[in-house]
Amino acid sequence: MGNVELIGFVAASLTTAAFIPQVYKAYKTKSVENISLTMYVVFFSGIVLWFIYGVYLDSWPMILSNGITALLALMVIIFKIKYK
Repeated sequence: MGNVELIGFVAASLTTAAFIPQVYKAYKTKSVENISLTMYVVFFSGIVLWFIYGVYLDSWPMILSNGITALLALMVIIFKIKYK
């Protein structure tokens, strides 16, 4: 693994991990009042496109981070709809 790919993995890990507290808080408190559904739907769509782009480039940092982030964003969307 080269330095550039290592930087990609570290960056991807940090940006993906940033969503974990939001998902945990929404799940634990069942409070999603201050979360914008529109923002998360647009964000989720962009992340899915980044995932597809990563697949075409065969970029594992992009594939893994965007795949996991898409799942986390989808969980927030589901919580927003469920706990409305």
